Amino acid sequence: MRIVGGKYRHRLINWPGDMEITRPTKDRIREAIFSALSFIDGYKSLDLYAGSGAMGIESISRGCSYCAFVDCSNLAIRTIQDNLTSLEVPKNEYEVFAITDLQALDLFKKKEYCFDLVFLDPPYKEGKYNEIIDQLINENLIKEKGIIVCEADHTLSFEKENFSKIKEYKYGPIYVYILWR
Repeated sequence: MRIVGGKYRHRLINWPGDMEITRPTKDRIREAIFSALSFIDGYKSLDLYAGSGAMGIESISRGCSYCAFVDCSNLAIRTIQDNLTSLEVPKNEYEVFAITDLQALDLFKKKEYCFDLVFLDPPYKEGKYNEIIDQLINENLIKEKGIIVCEADHTLSFEKENFSKIKEYKYGPIYVYILWR
């Protein structure tokens, strides 16, 4: 895997070699997502099911000032930390949390974190998309003009009143949704 754009462009990163648990987002899909997002300079991002950390690292590479990486797999956490270290990402630009999705959201609420950009790519079988999105919105964990990017293996529906715009993209068997608040 490689970083597609920004200051770490073309740099290689590792992914946890456990394809049953971690599905890295392909380079071309990441490139398409970030092209659709365009301007993210200074944003604070959250990579909630981080895996290799590719989405969060890509966001930092393209101008985000900070990313919180969350995963409950020890292998994923080691991989994320190794990738950040090998790229020499400054420590003030990220935090890595080895906890579950709901534990992370509770922690972020207590710490009063608020994100501009959130990546949701949960294990497809568990796919708690709407539950997580509701919590992000209800707990003020995503800014009023924030963006949520969801990746799934099936079609999803969202409460349209929560978003000013929803875009859906399909890449082979993968659906990508970009939700603007």
